[in-house]
Amino acid sequence: MLQASYPYYLASEAHAPNQDLAVYDKFTGEVATRVAMADAAAIDQAIAAADAAAEPMRKLPAYKRQDILNYCVKRFEERFEELAVALCIEAGKPIKDARGEVTRLIDTFRIAAEEAVRIGGEVIPMDITPRAEGYTGMWKRVPIGPCSFISPFNFPLNLAAHKVAPAIAAGCPFILKPASLTPIGAIIIGEILAETDLPKGAFSVLPCHRDGADLFTTDDRLKLLSFTGSPDVGWQLKAKAGKKPVVLELGGNAACIVDEGTDLDDAVARIVFGAYYQSGQSCISVQRIMVHETHYDEVRDKLAAAVNALVSGDPKDENTFIGPMISEKEATRLHDWVLEAKASGATVLAGGERDGAMLQATLLENVAADQNVNTQEAFGPVAILSKFSDFDAALEEVNNSDFGLQAGIFTRDIYKIQKAWNELEVGGVVIGDVPSWRVDHMPYGGVKDSGLGREGVRYAIEDMTELRLLVIREPK
Repeated sequence: MLQASYPYYLASEAHAPNQDLAVYDKFTGEVATRVAMADAAAIDQAIAAADAAAEPMRKLPAYKRQDILNYCVKRFEERFEELAVALCIEAGKPIKDARGEVTRLIDTFRIAAEEAVRIGGEVIPMDITPRAEGYTGMWKRVPIGPCSFISPFNFPLNLAAHKVAPAIAAGCPFILKPASLTPIGAIIIGEILAETDLPKGAFSVLPCHRDGADLFTTDDRLKLLSFTGSPDVGWQLKAKAGKKPVVLELGGNAACIVDEGTDLDDAVARIVFGAYYQSGQSCISVQRIMVHETHYDEVRDKLAAAVNALVSGDPKDENTFIGPMISEKEATRLHDWVLEAKASGATVLAGGERDGAMLQATLLENVAADQNVNTQEAFGPVAILSKFSDFDAALEEVNNSDFGLQAGIFTRDIYKIQKAWNELEVGGVVIGDVPSWRVDHMPYGGVKDSGLGREGVRYAIEDMTELRLLVIREPK
């Protein structure tokens, strides 16, 4: 169970000046715990502490950074079930999915521990021209400095980890703003970091109101902003960030193609997982399903039966697959989109009903091209089904989106695989599986409205470091 209240972490230390943030059990709607909220003065102190910690963090040897990350892995393993239950309560995530996310938290810190001692450089041949004869060049990576992180509600452990763990590996102090709806996981990460030998001030974990968090974006002492969340907010933050580089991991309406000759039972099972896992609240959730006309009727029937069979209810129940959405407001928003699509001629093949924050797993077909449920990010347990006859046209339809995060394709044709990889305007193409698939060491991110830059530990470290060149002249 959760504690009665939680502090925030300011300059590596716990502080509890208030209990202003109520955190709700997303299934029962009851207050589950309370959390201290940071004001602008606390955020300013945290930034000053991170700035002061930049030098000791830079000088922290790689093996010590690795030791700190490995200690976190050990403590996460020891507190595994506590982390999973907290996630189940604060996010409404089915307990099996919550345990899966704790596993990924551990993976991400373990990968970062490995990468902490692999941040190398390169010798550059300089004698490419007579004037450079006698010169030697080389470069290395150095920490960019204090970083600002803003993480979302849907993966409050692992998406925070994808910012925090690379920063420690790279030698960067940081301040983290977790989502106010789901702050507990990040606070527990802070509690464990406070047990380590990180330099004082190297980290702060500060729940705060969005309108009070302007310093996370605008303060020039922060040398990088990494944000995961909605496109509208992300692009607004980029516009306000000033000179600092910005990494944005935003939304999507991911597509999945089922080509002719596919193992349909396998494809259906994976699509059901990809579309409805953790109630569809993932930016790479399967939203648009495109099926070759030769298989369409069979896939439609199999999908509808599988979706109707999904178990909804209390996320603490081991058998639950569909839990509540993060709020009744979000469930209402998406349910309204379903009703609008239905009014415009769409057919509801499964689900379609809502009770509070519980929205049934929903499958639609014959959705008009201009409907929100097609063009916007659903971010909930709703997917739409359509058919195609020409593979090239299906690729064009995948690209007919403001977003471009990942795409999934079920095909056995190597030439189609190559064409999809070459032509799809997305950050990643997944063959034989859904776009919702991710392993935490791979480069992950999108194009178009889906964001800028890449996460995945090694690639995040690249953003959190800068190249520094050395040139040596040998006198003649």
